[in-house]
Amino acid sequence: MVEKSKLEESTSVDASDEAAGPGFLQKMLDGIERLGNKVPDPAIIFLGLIAVVIVLSAVLSAFNVSVTYDVVEPPPVVTEEQYVGGSNIPEVIAPEKDYADKDLTVVQETTSIKSLLNTEGIRFIFSSFVNNFASFSVVAVIFVAMIGVGVAEGAGLMAALIRKLVAVAPARILTFIIVLVGGLSSVATDAGYLILIPLAAAAYLSVGRHPLAGLAAAYAGVSAGFAVNVLLTPLDGLLTEVTNEAIPPDSQDMALGITANLWFAIASTIFVAIVITLVAEKITAKTLGPYVGEDVVHVDEEVPDGESRGLRMASIGALVSIGIVTLLTVIPDAPLRNPETGSIFNNSPLMDSLIFIITMTFLVAGICYGLGAKTITSSVDVIQSITKTFAGLAGLVFLLLLISQFIAYFNFSNMPTVIAVKMADWLKTADIGPLWLLIGFIFVILILDLIIPGSLPKWAIFAPIFVPLFLQLNVPPQTVLAAYRLGDSPMNVITPLMVYLPFIVLVAKRYRKDAGIGTIISLMLPYTVIVLVTWLVFFVAWYLLDIPMGPGYPATI
Repeated sequence: MVEKSKLEESTSVDASDEAAGPGFLQKMLDGIERLGNKVPDPAIIFLGLIAVVIVLSAVLSAFNVSVTYDVVEPPPVVTEEQYVGGSNIPEVIAPEKDYADKDLTVVQETTSIKSLLNTEGIRFIFSSFVNNFASFSVVAVIFVAMIGVGVAEGAGLMAALIRKLVAVAPARILTFIIVLVGGLSSVATDAGYLILIPLAAAAYLSVGRHPLAGLAAAYAGVSAGFAVNVLLTPLDGLLTEVTNEAIPPDSQDMALGITANLWFAIASTIFVAIVITLVAEKITAKTLGPYVGEDVVHVDEEVPDGESRGLRMASIGALVSIGIVTLLTVIPDAPLRNPETGSIFNNSPLMDSLIFIITMTFLVAGICYGLGAKTITSSVDVIQSITKTFAGLAGLVFLLLLISQFIAYFNFSNMPTVIAVKMADWLKTADIGPLWLLIGFIFVILILDLIIPGSLPKWAIFAPIFVPLFLQLNVPPQTVLAAYRLGDSPMNVITPLMVYLPFIVLVAKRYRKDAGIGTIISLMLPYTVIVLVTWLVFFVAWYLLDIPMGPGYPATI
């Protein structure tokens, strides 16, 4: 007879349990699952939001809703028109704003709600549809970023890196390595979920530990801190661009670069990895106990014969790419320095081209790996990897089309400004400090993450409201974005709507045949609670100490 693990004992249902009925936790999880199954596709949600914005703008406009507020008016600047990137449409280029020695004036402005159902509004809906999408830079960012990542994944580089890192990790720090690699894998999400999680379960089993403990640690590493990374990822570009779209026109000097949360993201990644490791070792491992199983189905990873040679060539390719970028940056008057100040980080071409640099590095490394491992035999394989990646983005592109319309219509109606001013006035009257508002904002995102797990759709809804609001309270956009990253992550591992949850349940069934969604959510609850509490304390301390969120991006104004 095979002895059951502690988790199996705690979750098995005997006659007395059936008589007593499910406990409170199980009822709560069942309710969340039923609610989650009723939530429509994000595309339908945004279609509904667009309809709400159109109707609401007409209603509020009919009631003449408006706000009056003080605004600092800068002196006029001389601009020039330039034709960028071969376009036949001129782009207005303004000189760098420096008002240190200029006189600023404070004026009162009144903003009224504009209807989208009057002549002007209907004209805007029809005439701006294409331009709204064409000017939504998020689309370009994700396509450019995924070129390199797509080739690296298609060639097998991402899978090889994960296998190698897990294989060389000493047993005593195996958990921490798995969790940290999981955090890093958010640069290519499919690799983390589809490769690391089953690999971690197999790795734990190979060293005599419960495979579900490895599965849980890897899942938490990949997903509970998904919105932060020590590397700059495509998600950083997406969130940054949406944030910039939400910054009011009179505050465009607060626009963010992709490194706006870099310091906070690096520190958070390491901190969250340590917390997850402690939960895995002190709670999950003890709850599961020793593993005794029969007929275990091991993870069969198809390892290319030339993997080691491919990794060597990929390393060389990546180092050469980084070396070229370094030479173009560090030498005096280098092309990637600020041409006026010589700065490497402040308003420099290096910072403006990070997405391109990242994708080219992945592209070169992926091709080099493919040639070495013989998973790429011709240029056709490279093109096919890119086109396959782009094909997989079709659903996201349609969602971005709807998001771009929602943001454009929302901004046209002036509702973000009115909401921000009204809420800021109320908060100032209520004497609620910005820190408490940030904490409340984090909890709102946490709750919403249960029904909308995607990072981008939630931020597209909240950025146009909260970025202007917090600016009214002298909280810069980079701090709001950092708070959003925190709120967006811990719930990922317990939401029934996580797209990879069915796959994770399938992996769990290899080691425990009766595993289900409830099993995984129950297993992951300690990670959500403890990561949330400790990370929130970490964020509050970071904010109070006024540590920069990124290079040149202070936590407070």
